[in-house]
Formats: sequence, structure tokens, C-alpha cells
Amino acid sequence: MHDSQDLNTVSVSAQPDHKTRRYDRQLRLWASSGQALLEEARLLVLSSSATSTSILKNLVLPGIGHFTILDDTITSAADAGNNFFLEGPSSIGKPRAAEAVRLLCEMNDGVVGEAITDKSVANVVGDLEFLSKYTIIITHNLPPSQLHNLSDTLWPSPYAPTLLSVSSAGFLAELFIQHHPHPIVESHTDNMPSLRIYDPFPALLQYSTTLKLDELDPTEHAHVPFIPILINALSRSPSLPKTSEEKAAFKSLLMSMKFKQDEENFDEAYAQAYRVWTPTSLPSTLTQGIFPHLETTLAPPVIPPTIHGLFTALKLFTEREKTLPVSPALPDMKASTEAYIHLQKLYRDQFNSDKEILKSLIPASAGEIPEDLIDTFIKNAHGVQVIMGQKWGVFDEDPAKVAEAFAASPKDVAIHLALRAVRQELEASGTGESATAKVTEEAIKERVKGMLPVGTDLEELDEAIGEIVRAPTADLPNTAAMLGGLVAQEAIKMITRQYVPQSGYCILDCVDMRTGVV
Repeated sequence: MHDSQDLNTVSVSAQPDHKTRRYDRQLRLWASSGQALLEEARLLVLSSSATSTSILKNLVLPGIGHFTILDDTITSAADAGNNFFLEGPSSIGKPRAAEAVRLLCEMNDGVVGEAITDKSVANVVGDLEFLSKYTIIITHNLPPSQLHNLSDTLWPSPYAPTLLSVSSAGFLAELFIQHHPHPIVESHTDNMPSLRIYDPFPALLQYSTTLKLDELDPTEHAHVPFIPILINALSRSPSLPKTSEEKAAFKSLLMSMKFKQDEENFDEAYAQAYRVWTPTSLPSTLTQGIFPHLETTLAPPVIPPTIHGLFTALKLFTEREKTLPVSPALPDMKASTEAYIHLQKLYRDQFNSDKEILKSLIPASAGEIPEDLIDTFIKNAHGVQVIMGQKWGVFDEDPAKVAEAFAASPKDVAIHLALRAVRQELEASGTGESATAKVTEEAIKERVKGMLPVGTDLEELDEAIGEIVRAPTADLPNTAAMLGGLVAQEAIKMITRQYVPQSGYCILDCVDMRTGVV
């Protein structure tokens, strides 16, 4: 068996450097290109709470380039009791942000941390010049008026940083990502690129149809890859199978081509027979989500000129060739080394040919595009997409939309509404995030009523409201730890432009140990 790989000269590499050894496991997830973006990122966190430091821990360890905590709070006894990045009694009375930065930086000497303790959050949420120095801004339990101001400041500019807003109370929490159209080249989709069995390119067709399977010796016959087997079998079939009877007959033909019953390559061909009669179609993420909007909502500077140029070239390529460029990667399959390498060479040669065509279609306005980015783009063309973002708070401004979501996912929407209401109530009462702050169920329910159409049944809200009023400002270490991993994961997706980030409000319910999306 041969692992999925590109055809490259195999050489014995030198001993990996210190950075490669340190980050070995994560490099397997987002590669050196993702790690480089992570190390270039600048992160601003507008809080030094237990949740905020848990998030930062999971970004400092993989090597975020630079982080800043902006918080003028002085460490209290309550802070020292629930934040693992404070040194107990010795941190009490000192600036909480400075203490957290010092201890976080001990976890990775390759990360630069900074504490800003002479400014309040309220003074910077409207300062676009200051905020634009950062790649991502993370907030935790920010008062609604400040969060509105921050969101309003960032949203109009396509160059503004991404906003990750986190809200939590006790065992309940939510996360929302505000971003502009976000192109993803390496989505790491589970869908494989087309192997072009339905419409083989000329070299693959010639190799497969001229392969004299009946004249091979038993060992060679048992190690022919399934791709040429399927194309060869189709050349023996009177027509392309369309009906269920024709498809069954084609599978029977495959089995009759076996020399021995235990030939696994023919079993693989049988399992993959559907590829013979399944047309190679273009993904809807391209035909509906990207191509129609390249000159409007996705025109630069909304997305970078280089990525826009690649999307434009891909659109022109598919109009001309009626298919995507060939990917050089092949899946694992039963084959001899010689047969596998020969098949890889066919795909690599076609990849290079398609690459030259695509390069010729890139508009001059895209500027100079690195060769490795073009390679990566073509290899992942079947999974590229653009995620359209939404401004924070827009969902809550439409009571009918909220009611519709409430009917579909009552528990998740109840948590979202209760969290939103408790932040409003705490700000209105003037107690902020004080550990002694109290709110009543009646006050929260009244605020929630204002977010829903008159007459909406609020029975599903009772559980969420009851949990929140029990400890409206509790920043519990176990909830903070869960949020730390969840939020850091989404931040890394946004920074590296790899994997698909969550959309809408991601709800975390640590009572029932589940997540949901509103």
C-alpha cells in the first residue's frame, strides 16, 4: 500500500531544527505556511480574566508571534483564586494584566507579550488606528455598550482585524466571530479531489486503455492501481453505465477480470466503480459562493489581490476546460511501487500542464504570486471557499429572526439571549463584572422579552436564566479551560486561513456538556 503523496524526489533530510522539533505535531496540522502566519500575528486581548488567560495559553504554546493584554484592573483576592496565571496572594494588589503576561511568557520564550495597564478598554474600543495594529482582537465579557462601539469601529474597514467576542457566566458561554469575507485555500475538506476517472485526461486514458491486463503475470496483475483498472474496464464495456442493471453488469465485468479471488486492487476498483459513471462537477462553493461575486462583494480589497487573482484564473480555467486543474496527490491504494510511481508521474505531468494554463490566466492586477502558493491553491482547488462574515449584534436586532431560531433551537437560543441580557443588566446596574454583582430572574426575563416578538413562549428560557443568575459573573476555571481551547482553535483557523471557522454564535453548555450554533 502507498500513502497519499505528491511525486517528489525522496531524500534523507537533515536533522530537524529546534523550531521544527518544538512544533512538530502542529506543523502536521497547518504546515510551515500556517506556522509562519501564526508567528507573524499580533493579538490584542481586552481582558485578563481567567478565560482570557486560558485562551492565551493555547495561543502562546503553539507560538503566536505577539500578544497584548489591555486591562487596567488591579488583581483582587477573587482573581487570585480562580486564575491559574496569577501567583496567588503575591499577585494581589498588582496590575492583573502585567502579572498574567509575565507568567504566560514563561510558557514559550519565542513569544513576545505586552501588558497595557495605563489605558482602560473604554478608551480604545473607538480608536481604529490603535486597533488596526493587530491581527485579531479577543474580548471577554465586555459591557454591551463597549462591544457595540468596538464592533461599529471595526466593521466598516475591510482592513480591520477580526473580532472574537466571548461571553460566559458560570457553566454557560458563547463565542462570536466578526469578520469580513474570509478566503480559505486549505480547508482540509474530507472530500477528495477528482481522480478524473469519469473524464480522464489524454495521458491517463492512453495508459489505461492500452494496458494489457490479460497478459500480465499474476503478481503484476494483482498490483495494478484501481484507477487504470476502472478506465480499462470501461473501454471493454459497450457504453457508459447509466441504469442500475448496467452498473451491476459493469461491476460483474470488474470481478470477471480477476485472475485470483484475493486480488485487493480489483476489490478497490469494485468499491470505487461509482466514479466511472459519476460526472466530475464543480463544487457549489465555487460556482455559487465565489465566481459570481468576484467583481462585486469579493473584489479587492475585500479579499487580497493575490487570492482574488487566483480565483479569477480558476474561474477562467473552468470555463475553458470544464473541470478543475488536476491535483498531483493520489490516495492510498493497492499497487506495486513501479505502477504507483508511474501513475503519480501521469498526474504530476498533467498538474504541471494545468498549472501553466492557470498561470497564464492570472490577471496582472494580482501582482507577483509565489510559486508555492499557486501549487497549494491548485492542490486544494476542490475545497477552496470564502466564508462570509456578519457584524456582531445584527442577529439580535431582528426579533422575527430570533424567534425563528428560537423555535428551531430553543436551548441554544435561550442561552444566547440569557447571556446577552445578563451583560446588559450588569452594565445598567453599575456593578459591572464585580464578584458580588447580583441580578434577578425577573430582570433578565424582561430584557429577553424585548428581544422577541410579543407572545413568544418563554418556558424554555427558565433553565438558562436560572443557571446564569446563580452566578452571573462567575469565571469558573473548568469553563475557562473549555473556552480556552475552543476560542484559540477558532483564532488559529482565522490566522492561518486554514480549516473552516464556526459561523454564527457558538454556544457552550458545560451543564449538559455540549455545543450548538445559533
